[in-house]
Amino acid sequence: MPPPPPPLARAARRGLLLLLVLSFNVSYNNLSGAVPASLLQKFGPPSFAGNILLCGYSASSPPCPASPSPAPASPGQEPTGPRGGRTKKELILIIGGIVLGILILLSLCCLLLCCLIRKKRSSGSTGARSGKQSSSKEAGAGAAAAAAGRGEKPGTSEAESGGDVGGKLVHFDGPLAFTADDLLCATAEIMGKSTYGTVYKATLEDGSLVAVKRLREKITKGHKEFEAEAAALGKIRHPNLLPLRAYYLGPKGEKLLVFDYMPNGSLSAFLHARAPNTPVEWATRMTIAKGTARGLAYLHDDASIVHGNLTASNVLLEDGSSPKIADIGLSRLMTAAANSNVLAAAGALGYRAPELSKLKKASAKTDIYSLGVIILELLTGRSPADTTNGMDLPQWVSSIVKEEWTSEVFDVELMRDATTGPDGDELMDTLKLALQCVDPSPSARPEAREVLRQLEQIRPGQEGPGDEAHVASASNE
Repeated sequence: MPPPPPPLARAARRGLLLLLVLSFNVSYNNLSGAVPASLLQKFGPPSFAGNILLCGYSASSPPCPASPSPAPASPGQEPTGPRGGRTKKELILIIGGIVLGILILLSLCCLLLCCLIRKKRSSGSTGARSGKQSSSKEAGAGAAAAAAGRGEKPGTSEAESGGDVGGKLVHFDGPLAFTADDLLCATAEIMGKSTYGTVYKATLEDGSLVAVKRLREKITKGHKEFEAEAAALGKIRHPNLLPLRAYYLGPKGEKLLVFDYMPNGSLSAFLHARAPNTPVEWATRMTIAKGTARGLAYLHDDASIVHGNLTASNVLLEDGSSPKIADIGLSRLMTAAANSNVLAAAGALGYRAPELSKLKKASAKTDIYSLGVIILELLTGRSPADTTNGMDLPQWVSSIVKEEWTSEVFDVELMRDATTGPDGDELMDTLKLALQCVDPSPSARPEAREVLRQLEQIRPGQEGPGDEAHVASASNE
């Protein structure tokens, strides 16, 4: 047997065999797929005719589809789930949205349920409670009036209640006229904003109105200290001081103060925002000045409280001429930083005593300065916030007096009516007293009871409850 040929000889033999293949025809054999380019070039399209599943061998045959190549994934793209499902991120968002929607729906249902329970509870006991409250209110009002007529302090009593929504509501005037739920479900209208918080006019379900001051949470004292100070303020009662009727501590730290609603607004609006052709008579201005001094004298002497933020905006009018000082003792509920901001705001409005720019702590003498500015406001009709040639209201009045043009100081409305207007002595004496109150030296300013005594001498009139004690004590000194 002859030996096998070497590898080179075998390769040469295979190439020779291929070259010897002169004819190749697979037509009509039901073949499929793509025809190799080398075979198509060597044997031509007729060799593959009749195979309808073959592609790319002639112009009439179907073209071969391009082989698909996987597209590269973009950075950060997450692969989709099996069978075209959603991604994990989408599923988390969908589930979170469903849970959030359920929580919101449950909260709304709870709030609606609380209001329905409150309405059902109040409607079931309206008759009995209204009779009891009306008799209690009449008795309380009669006792307060009698005590005020004797110059005594009317008694106050605390009543505490909670509510379906949580929190704590404390009343200072006997029977509960409203609950925490009544207060929180009341319709509210913003009346004004200050450094301490926002004041709302709240309409309760029975149609009664109260003023609610919502304090800024970050500037008030802690709960225990706040409650102790509020309890002391709730006992203060005087005809010329706006009483604190109740306070509310919410479950999330909310602090609300409830006062009587004063529909006639503030002294500032009464003087500077009234309609045209509505003059303010001299008698009305003096009644307001005496009432404000009377309330401040009680606050200093009987309650031992410094107001710290006395402005015309904080003097509210009950019936057009009977003033009530608002925000009494509010500084006791606040932090030191908050009170510093209030003093700065008072300076911008023109009521801050000059020494407060350094001392940063209000006193009875700084209250007297603010009272003097209010009296100048009543005399001149000018707003302390308006400066003249860089001078505030006290500086402007002092400069006019030095130039002996004193008549230019007074409001022109006071000079028009010679029959009901003031005489020259009343105007001059009141002006001198106001300038004493705004003296740059605190020691030169009079006490509040002395201001009241002099105002009563300038224009004698009916004295308010408790005036006799203040006027008599000032006269004996």
